[in-house]
Amino acid sequence: MIDLLANNPLLLLFLVAAIGYAIGLIRIKGVSLGIAAVLFVGLAFGALNPSLRIPDIIFQLGLVIFVYTIGLSSGPAFFRSFRRGGLRDNVFIFLMLVFAAALAALFHFLLNLQSGITAGMYAGSLTNTPALASVIETLKVAAARGQEDLSSTPVVGYSVAYPMGVLGPILAVFVMQRLWKVDYRKDAERVRGVHLVEQEIYNQTVRITRPEVTGVPLSRLVADHGWDVVFSRLQHDGHTALATGETTLQLGDLVSVVGTPEAVDAVIPGMGVPAEEHLDFDRTEYDFRRVFVSNHDLAGRRLADLSLTQRYGALVTRVRRGDIDFLAHGDTVLELGDRVRVVAPRDQMKNISELFGDSYKELSEVNLLSLGFGLVLGLLVGMIPIPLPGGIVIKLGLAGGPLIVGLILGALRRTGPILWTLPYSANLTLRQFGLILLLAAIGINSGYTFVTTLQGGGGFQIFLAGAAISLTVPFLALLIGYKLLKTPYGLLTGMLSGLHTQPAVLGFSLEQSDNELPNVGYALVFPVATITKIIIAQLLLRLP
Repeated sequence: MIDLLANNPLLLLFLVAAIGYAIGLIRIKGVSLGIAAVLFVGLAFGALNPSLRIPDIIFQLGLVIFVYTIGLSSGPAFFRSFRRGGLRDNVFIFLMLVFAAALAALFHFLLNLQSGITAGMYAGSLTNTPALASVIETLKVAAARGQEDLSSTPVVGYSVAYPMGVLGPILAVFVMQRLWKVDYRKDAERVRGVHLVEQEIYNQTVRITRPEVTGVPLSRLVADHGWDVVFSRLQHDGHTALATGETTLQLGDLVSVVGTPEAVDAVIPGMGVPAEEHLDFDRTEYDFRRVFVSNHDLAGRRLADLSLTQRYGALVTRVRRGDIDFLAHGDTVLELGDRVRVVAPRDQMKNISELFGDSYKELSEVNLLSLGFGLVLGLLVGMIPIPLPGGIVIKLGLAGGPLIVGLILGALRRTGPILWTLPYSANLTLRQFGLILLLAAIGINSGYTFVTTLQGGGGFQIFLAGAAISLTVPFLALLIGYKLLKTPYGLLTGMLSGLHTQPAVLGFSLEQSDNELPNVGYALVFPVATITKIIIAQLLLRLP
């Protein structure tokens, strides 16, 4: 059986992926490992025999696809977040990485370790392959100049510390969320204005009884009162029409208000009283329908630019992106895969469907032109050498380059005729496929080295030192971030995943939160965390 798997790495890969995925579905007291279970199954298989390995190209492919698709989906929120605490969050992660380096230096002197092992242990306990690669490259250059070849020593520290570098933050996320009884949905409400989070939206018809709101355009009322709602239909003297920004109200009018329950409940007293009638039930003149955005020409465009009211007498009241509903405003930017709820005259519904595309088949297709060019740009950026003080030269590598390019292209959305973003469903599928390849390859290729190093002399001490770093840093980061900085827990777990540059932790965090905040937190700090760890690993290499 071992020979069969060793000679057929693809068979081994998909066997590990299938078993890991099945184990990840098992729930114990409401908690499951999710996709992170693929990593642990890979470690178990890899420990059986050194011949069980996955080609590096599989690992690289999974890594590149995973980080690039995260960048595309998180780009807009990433740049918006810098206006609301993004700089503070990156400084926080930087300080936690410096603290981890101090712990590594402490163990270096206590255990009398070689500097190469210490640098590798630091990279492994924070699961950062680019940092390890930079250390090995530095030692190889030193060996070429006639010094002793110590390029294998970082691998020892890295391989022993790596598994706990994955398990430590997962354990921290699980323990602290149980200890603090985290309500992910309620916690995410605090950043709803910046990031998309799940929210309830409902419709209420209001009868106008307050004279002060009559004769004033709705757009002015919204601006003056700060109402975060959408007005969809208006009934005046028995005639129904769409409510626009220029619409003025009269006493006795009925108007349909759409928004979250708390937002709508705040608007009603300022306008009148709840009405027994429900305008949204009346479909004699105006109908409503959910329509898929599959027209590539509309992706990346604002709703206001479509002039729906002027062209079709129509109005979009809400948008559903993935599993999240949110209100539609004029500055709402459409993405492929969005489902927009349109209110329009019945005879215009066909024209509106043609405008938006409304094709589920097209949403399942990936534009290989933009995907290919985006990945090429990301790989090229990852190859650029970045000189730093002290003669240190770093590269962003396969993880940093595609992620940064993905963030930029995701924020741009399109360049001329090229649409960079992917349909939501296609992005999610590619992201999960890349993550499975990545986790399975990491687990299988690390399993045997991990077991044999532990059994060797001194391996257990390095393991304990690495475990101390891998446990202390995430628990402390969660404590400071959640209790002192008041960061939403879902966003914080993504930042912790970025601190460890660890997709397995991110996968587990996504499973627990059931929203996109961990992805945003991961993308927010990943570039700074990666560069910081590369630099610190180089500095640890210079310890006596």
